[in-house]
Amino acid sequence: MKTRLLVFALALVAGVAQAQTADEILAKYFENTGGIDKWKALQGIKVAAKANQGGMEFPVEMVFMKDGRQFTKYTIQGKEIKQGVYDGSTLWSLNFMTQKAEKSDAESTENFKANIGSEYPFVFLNLKEKGHKVELLGKEQVEGTDCFKLKLTKNPIKVDGKPEESVEFYFFDTENFVPLMMETEIKSGQGKGMVVQVKFSDFQEVKGLMMPFSWAQGVKGQPSSPLIISAIEPDPKVDAAAFKFPEGQ
Repeated sequence: MKTRLLVFALALVAGVAQAQTADEILAKYFENTGGIDKWKALQGIKVAAKANQGGMEFPVEMVFMKDGRQFTKYTIQGKEIKQGVYDGSTLWSLNFMTQKAEKSDAESTENFKANIGSEYPFVFLNLKEKGHKVELLGKEQVEGTDCFKLKLTKNPIKVDGKPEESVEFYFFDTENFVPLMMETEIKSGQGKGMVVQVKFSDFQEVKGLMMPFSWAQGVKGQPSSPLIISAIEPDPKVDAAAFKFPEGQ
């Protein structure tokens, strides 16, 4: 009888240890990476990095603000090329071929606005207020590391005028509770149906917050493009003109 009670007790303890919820995992993530109050106080980040494609290395600057304003700037052979720029109302990018700025179509812009504040590093903040839902699907390994797999369902988007679910999957290290990978399916364009993976590593402290200094993005099952980060600046002062669409070019 004592043996059976001991086995039952051990099983119960194990069950409790495994009974994580998505909310508990995110709470642990915030606790381990600086605290929820510091994350909520963060107004934006500026990232300085280097990318390597086809053996060519070039500098990259990324800015993500809490209010949704953002841009990614590549400097290639002395030319600055901005992509994914949002100034608060207009979403635009520089055309590689014509070297002219082009506004995104209405559907792409509305899809972006539907999930403002969902870019890293703000993606896990205030989920309920944003209308997002997160659930724990179980455990999977990412390059040999045990991870919790979380499904993040964001606000619906439209593809060719029809509502589509907007979903991302995040894989959190079961030991340190930091995200090691994100996966999402491309919903439109040439890559429709492909799954994009972004892997995060080399977490370092930036003014009390732990952030990844190595990102690698690519299509699942194919080689990824590494982004090696040299600096992350919290709460950067960025001129509003850096986001503005260049009218009358």
